[in-house]
Amino acid sequence: MAQCVQSVQELIPDSFVPCVAALCSDEAERLTRLNHLSFAELLKPFSRLTSEVHMRDPNNQLHIIKNLKIAVSNIVTQPPQPGAIGKLLNDVVSGSQPAEGLVANVITAGDYDLNISATTPWFESYRETFLQSMPASDHEFLNHYLACMLVASSAEAEPMEQFSKLSQEQHRIQHNSDYSYPKWFIPNTLKYYVLLHDVTSGDEQRAESIYEEMKQKYGTQGCYLLKINSRAPNRASDEQIPDPWSQYLQKNSIQNQESYEDGPCTMTSIDGLPDNCRVHPLQIDQCGDTPHNTDGSDHAKSASSVHETKKASTGLIRGACLTLTDHDRIRQFIQEFTFRGLLPHVEKTIRQLNDQLISRKGLSRSLFSATKKWFSGSKVPEKSISELKSTSGLLYPPEAPELQIRKMADLCFLVQHYDLAYSCYHTAKKDFLNDQAMLYAAGALEMAAVSAFLQPGAPRPYPAHYMDTAIQTYRDICKNMVLAERCVLLSAEILKSQSKYAEAAALLIRLTSEDSDLRSALLLEQAAHCFINMKNPMVRKYAFHMILAGHRFSKAGQKKHALRCYCQAMQVYKGKGWSLAEDHINFTIGRQSYTLRQLDNAVSAFRHILINESKQSAAQQGAFLREYLYVYKNVNQLSPDGPLPQLPLPYINSSATRVFFGHDRRPADGEKQAATHVSLDQEYDAESSQQWRELEEHVVAVANKGVIPSSFYPTQYCLNSYSDNSRFPLAVVEEPITVEVAFRNPLKVPLLLSDLSLLWKFQPKDTSGKDTEKERVTGEPEMIGTEVISEFLINSEESKVARLKLFPHHIGELHILGVVYNLGTIQGSVTVDGIGALPGCHTGKHSLGMSVRGRQDLEIQGPRLNNTKEEKTSVKYGPDRRLDPIVTEEMPLLEVFFIHFPTGLLCGEIRKAYVEFVNVSQCPLTALKVVSKRPEFFTFGGNTAALTPLSPSTSENCSAYKTVVTASPSLGTAFVSTASSVDFGTGTGQQLEAIPVPLPDSVLLPGASVQLPMWLRGPDEEGVHEINFLFYYESVKKQPKKRHRILRHTAVICTSRSLNVRATVCRSNSLEDEEGRGGNMLVFVDVENTNTSEAGVKEFHMVQVSSSSKHWQLHRSVNISENRDAKLASREKGKFCFKAVRCKQKEGDKQSSEKYTFADIIFGNEQIISSASPCADFFYRSLSSELRRTQDQLPAYPEKNASEGAVRLIEKCSEVDLSIVVLWKAYVVEDNKQLILEGQHHVVVRTVGKEACSHSQKQEPPEMELLKFFRPENTTVSARPSVEQLSNLIKTSLHYPESFHHPFHQKSLCLVPVTLLLSNCSKAEVDVIVDLRHKTTSPEALETHGSFTWLGQTQYKLQLKSQETHSLQLKACFVHTGVYNLGTPRVFAKLSDQVTVFETSQQNSMPALIIINNA
Repeated sequence: MAQCVQSVQELIPDSFVPCVAALCSDEAERLTRLNHLSFAELLKPFSRLTSEVHMRDPNNQLHIIKNLKIAVSNIVTQPPQPGAIGKLLNDVVSGSQPAEGLVANVITAGDYDLNISATTPWFESYRETFLQSMPASDHEFLNHYLACMLVASSAEAEPMEQFSKLSQEQHRIQHNSDYSYPKWFIPNTLKYYVLLHDVTSGDEQRAESIYEEMKQKYGTQGCYLLKINSRAPNRASDEQIPDPWSQYLQKNSIQNQESYEDGPCTMTSIDGLPDNCRVHPLQIDQCGDTPHNTDGSDHAKSASSVHETKKASTGLIRGACLTLTDHDRIRQFIQEFTFRGLLPHVEKTIRQLNDQLISRKGLSRSLFSATKKWFSGSKVPEKSISELKSTSGLLYPPEAPELQIRKMADLCFLVQHYDLAYSCYHTAKKDFLNDQAMLYAAGALEMAAVSAFLQPGAPRPYPAHYMDTAIQTYRDICKNMVLAERCVLLSAEILKSQSKYAEAAALLIRLTSEDSDLRSALLLEQAAHCFINMKNPMVRKYAFHMILAGHRFSKAGQKKHALRCYCQAMQVYKGKGWSLAEDHINFTIGRQSYTLRQLDNAVSAFRHILINESKQSAAQQGAFLREYLYVYKNVNQLSPDGPLPQLPLPYINSSATRVFFGHDRRPADGEKQAATHVSLDQEYDAESSQQWRELEEHVVAVANKGVIPSSFYPTQYCLNSYSDNSRFPLAVVEEPITVEVAFRNPLKVPLLLSDLSLLWKFQPKDTSGKDTEKERVTGEPEMIGTEVISEFLINSEESKVARLKLFPHHIGELHILGVVYNLGTIQGSVTVDGIGALPGCHTGKHSLGMSVRGRQDLEIQGPRLNNTKEEKTSVKYGPDRRLDPIVTEEMPLLEVFFIHFPTGLLCGEIRKAYVEFVNVSQCPLTALKVVSKRPEFFTFGGNTAALTPLSPSTSENCSAYKTVVTASPSLGTAFVSTASSVDFGTGTGQQLEAIPVPLPDSVLLPGASVQLPMWLRGPDEEGVHEINFLFYYESVKKQPKKRHRILRHTAVICTSRSLNVRATVCRSNSLEDEEGRGGNMLVFVDVENTNTSEAGVKEFHMVQVSSSSKHWQLHRSVNISENRDAKLASREKGKFCFKAVRCKQKEGDKQSSEKYTFADIIFGNEQIISSASPCADFFYRSLSSELRRTQDQLPAYPEKNASEGAVRLIEKCSEVDLSIVVLWKAYVVEDNKQLILEGQHHVVVRTVGKEACSHSQKQEPPEMELLKFFRPENTTVSARPSVEQLSNLIKTSLHYPESFHHPFHQKSLCLVPVTLLLSNCSKAEVDVIVDLRHKTTSPEALETHGSFTWLGQTQYKLQLKSQETHSLQLKACFVHTGVYNLGTPRVFAKLSDQVTVFETSQQNSMPALIIINNA
């Protein structure tokens, strides 16, 4: 149980006090009414004696009484109605609430920290009022009247006669059979005569004389002169006098309201006596109310009456005519009455009763000795209650000896003589049980237990079983719950004082029943406090019983107490995973708070139900939601102009919010396809994002002459949780801002959001400065247009995104705060059993049920900072400004459309498409560029592009190439032309090129559109290719914040295999050309059809082979056949051989280093001009990408010493740098139509003798090898050229007759002249040594060829200048016929400025054979 103000040793004596009746004349009542008090109320604050009192027991032993209190009350002749008592108790409890701002006790039990109110003043008020309002009964005498005060006024005409009348009236009430109420202790009631004297208006001498007369008639100990009203009423406000009555009268103001309401109390009856003694103040008009339905039924009425009563009473000044001297006089009067009148009367009555009992029983003189004899003998076993019959109806006559014992026991108990009281109760109990008078027996058991507990020195333990028997008897046999409740209240307090909390809790719970919700609620609450006050607190039991108490308080109409109980229990259940219990408590708290008009608390409670991961059924959740909406609606109606409330549903994942700047992408229109750009439908890809960033950085650097500005920041059209949101994003005026909000519905019922829009704050700016802030309340459409979604349905447990748009019409700073919407449910949700909709939740025919308007804020936490030491050791977050865009001035806006853009190509296929550029803004745009990681995929054409048709319709059946019809030339001879790489917008190929888009006048005006041709070439690798285009453009008018804009496009092309081209260059053995200079080469081209007919390709036709190089060109075809149409069916391979010669350098041509010579060898009647667009474009772009690839693979360090320089010179001898372009046509059958596809493949031959391929071969992954550990050697090995490279330094050629006839019979030695041609292939001077002493010694060579001898000089030393050719005249000597190999000379060479000599190997692939015949 909770802590109480009084201890149990103080509580019980104060609850059972001697009762004194008061009977006043009308004049006496009038005098007290001047103070707004009745006579009984006037005495109430002074009814406790301030000193100890003494009396003697029947054994003449002195007995001390401490803190004695008497109860004086007006005589009422009607017993109180149970319904009225119930109403009074209800009002007392509802009027006692926890004090505002009271600091609760914090109890720590396990992992619980509970704020619990230590005291329960409402329970103490209830208990005090309950014990005071118990009606007098016949089986006990504790609240029977012991004495009667007869009060008359000194101002009356005949005071003595008035006293006689009052005495007769008292006698009539006590002894007349018409009056069964009130109850009197003994027939000879003490009468005490009190003369009231008004000091201010009365005659003091007259009062003294009357008092003298009274003393003579009634004795000095039977009367008293009480002087009051020493102050005039009109001087009441002059001096502040303490009001000791308020604490007594406000507790049970309903009970005492008749005392300060003028009216029926002052009316006199026919016999001159006041009418207020006729009716009990607790009497109500309708007596038919039964006890079980009284509490709570009229709660609203009673609460209002308490309020009105308090209001009425607070305006009154009680005791206004009394001074402090009057207070002392009243206190002295009570003292005199008790000392001289009441206690002598009680002492005398105890003696008389004792004597009667002794004489009737025939026992010894004293009851003490008698009881000793009775108890010392053998005890008779008491019958159990179950054996006793229901004899509660047995009544004893008033003079029965058993009742005299009980009367004596009660009298002793009232004057705190607990030893004697216990003895008498014990004796009476045995008598009653023998007679099976169960009501009397239960009463004796109850008081015997209390007396035993209160005995000084505690001679015996508290007999709790007495109380248990009494409670069971009252409840089960006598059916008297009021008496049972009194037993429980007393016994529980006694057990609590002995720290027997478990037993006390069991006792309290035992008396909870359905007949009284208020009693059950209070007892359950006290039981809960017992559980929490145990040595080992039982927290969950405390919480459970508080819930039960709250439920019963609610049924009793005590809404505030019910709410308090649920809130205290919530501390235990909260956050422990008991979601269903939490939901129930929150739901109840919400409803009770709503009933008490605590709407904020109600909203908070319902909010908790909805935001927790609820495990309730769908129907239950629907009911919770409807209740919540109903309460919320009422809150909003109270403050319609207040700020919008925060709604708990649906959940918003703020970090997943995405913001998109710009218009939505247009859908494809037939063959017209819009650029993909950026949209909210695209998933974030970190790799792709990095690629776009690199492309933008590159094009910005190109636009700013190779330097990226310090203010550059990558353009971000879509901001999400992965993007860098540390800066304020830039939005453009008149371009929409789309915010994607991620909603999640945690409930199992659908949610309907209506009128959903963004909530924002805008600070407009202009040239003069800042305007005032304008926050959207009803909307500022002239500043920011707001899109409203009329209905947005989120199904049960669904995650769904809403895209909301804003249209800025003014520059400034925009802050997107959150979303605003109407939260509602869909019509037709079922009602849960037991939880119907609140009133007002009715719904109409519309699909939307109840809805409330509110908002949710978008608060995004930035990334955690982790740069400095301080940031690493603490938790700090950076800003996230994706919702705070700065609206800038108008910028141009480009839209790009692709017409006839293919999705599938053959590898190397050339296709012509068209690109349309549209300026959809109000600003002209310029400096349009495009950049891509794959520039070899597309071209807009070079300077010669004007010759091609411009509209898509006229080019459907035309070739993508620029062609010329040729007359039949000499078979297989090349057409030669030249072109510069500068003309085609490509440079050295060291980095990506930003390709300018050839706009007319370089400007695209507002609303204008331009269509430009674009040639595409299928990538050489088969598969799916994603090719990124980044279009860059600027405004003609320079903006300070936004210098440029970009547009992205990702083209997806699927390529299938077509041709595989391989090429090899060999030096020709023939050294003469048209100009007599060496350097002819043979070019072998192998073409294989690798297409598997998947794309419906029937065959490929080789149309033309072209070459492009700065130094070499194709001269003619070597192996051309008469059938000039070269066809390749599936998996067929063809081989071509061409002669290549050096290009003719023109004297004084400064740009010769950038000029490429193109040579075309055609196999048909049409020549494709390979030096024009698009053939040359794709050649240059593939060359650039090839250069980038090779440069990425080369080590980036300079040449270190001269020997390495020599090696580089030797390597250059074998470099060719000849590009072969194979142009082809493919015939495809598609939808029963034959199409002709065109394409070209490129092969770059870098080195003599090394095969080159049209696309890089896939390398097989190397096999797993064991890991080897070794120490690297520090010694540097001098670089030596390879044998293959050395063979190309000096080119040798033997010129001789293939056969020689010699008459050996005439001359035995045959001499044959042989010319050895030496050609320097390098661009440096070379020293050459020719040694003829070499002999072929290998047996295989001897078997094939015969042996011969060189005549003349055997070693020659020569110096060859750059690319010089020198001839040596040699003589070979043969001795007989046969076949001989002349290729035996050894040639050594070294660079003139080097020491190291290298031997050049011969080209042994073609031996120099000579046949010697006999003539």
